[in-house]
Amino acid sequence: MRRFCGLAFAVLLTALTTTGARPAPAGYYTDQKVVYHNNGGGPDNAAYFRKLLGNLRNHVAAVGKDHVEIRVVNHGDGVVMMQTAKTDEKLAPMIDARKVEGIRFLITLDERKIDWHMLYGVTESDIVPSGVAELARLQITGFVYIHP
Repeated sequence: MRRFCGLAFAVLLTALTTTGARPAPAGYYTDQKVVYHNNGGGPDNAAYFRKLLGNLRNHVAAVGKDHVEIRVVNHGDGVVMMQTAKTDEKLAPMIDARKVEGIRFLITLDERKIDWHMLYGVTESDIVPSGVAELARLQITGFVYIHP
């Protein structure tokens, strides 16, 4: 019985501490360059943004921080993610955690006439002239396109 309880505890602890993605066996993935396209998620942007940030977390966990270079291009309604994070106590730390993993969030603001100072965690170096042109530019330079 003691052995069973110990095994059950180990399984429970593992389930509670995993991120949802198992690290791949050594050598399974080659180094990756990926661009995620964020143009919003319709009526429930908040759920879409959490899902997107979860996908990013799982991607890094599976491939390894040192083996993946990720950019997220935010345009259109995707800009709302950085607006919402200014006041959303759950969204902001998720963005911060992805930045610690090396993920860069790029953003275009010209169409919406938004002051980048009003957005969560955005710096002047994160601003690109055009979201769709940036997606194309990154793909030409070897980034693989993902739209979750």
